[in-house]
Amino acid sequence: MVQAYILVQTEVGKAASVASEIGGLPGVISAEDVTGPYDVIVRAEADDVDELGRLVVARVQNVNGITRTLTCPVVKLN
Repeated sequence: MVQAYILVQTEVGKAASVASEIGGLPGVISAEDVTGPYDVIVRAEADDVDELGRLVVARVQNVNGITRTLTCPVVKLN
């Protein structure tokens, strides 16, 4: 199982609707509105890196109101 944080920038005023829509996608553990350089932080999981990539490209990035995403895979260092 692969997990990642997806940092999302949205159009002005769209953070709440983007977080709500992303939160309902399969593979998404949570989607929260935040303050700072990103507007929404998503925690997602998939069986492998390829499936995670498909989740981000085919589903998350197609949500209306998103301007940019940055995917940060979780690593186990010990």
